Amino acid sequence: MAYEPPTHTVERSLRATTGAKLVAGIDEVGRGAWAGPVTVCAAITGLRRPPDGLTDSKLLTVKRRTALAEILQGWVTSHALGHASPEEIDDMGMTAALRLAASRALDALPVRPDAVILDGKHDYLGAPWRVRTVIKGDRSCVSVAAASVLAKVARDTMMAELGSDHAEFDFAVNAGYPSPVHQAALKEWGPTPYHRLTWAYLDALPQWRHLKKARAWATGAIPAIEGQLGLELDV
Repeated sequence: MAYEPPTHTVERSLRATTGAKLVAGIDEVGRGAWAGPVTVCAAITGLRRPPDGLTDSKLLTVKRRTALAEILQGWVTSHALGHASPEEIDDMGMTAALRLAASRALDALPVRPDAVILDGKHDYLGAPWRVRTVIKGDRSCVSVAAASVLAKVARDTMMAELGSDHAEFDFAVNAGYPSPVHQAALKEWGPTPYHRLTWAYLDALPQWRHLKKARAWATGAIPAIEGQLGLELDV
């Protein structure tokens, strides 16, 4: 199935309506995984013609996605990655972890963008950033599509490295998502140090259920970083 290539329409709109000169596209990967970090990429692309075939990373084959990420490394004006660890996800909840990872990515850029395009309909970033949310932005916006590919390839590579000591989980293939091989390994071996331990998958594993953690605020202990970010709790 053919998809329309992404454009600079939203980037141009932000420039025209807000005066933003530098616009960063942001996308995340790993939100629905059972293991590994959530990873966010912030990419600034300018208004140049994008590489051929650029689109949402989920629509690309592994081979094409990897090759495109290599091209994008030299094509984007700048980009940076931010991660929130499984422990931070467990402590903070996913919404706060996404904001933490996105803030880390934005802070790591060599220049501060004037506005941000977030993929999806929910602004998990908030003030002080000027944010425009775009549903399916990873297909329609050049900067978000670039961030999507760069984030996906970076996290997949990280998961393959993390999984080198846990070959039975096949992280190099499933990237921490609940594939049949992953689920069978969990049942047999229990969670690795890279698994999220507040997640409901442990409820279906009686022999490992005792390892499930309550989120910090469920016991009345608010994580310090939550207050620093000024976030609402993701309950």
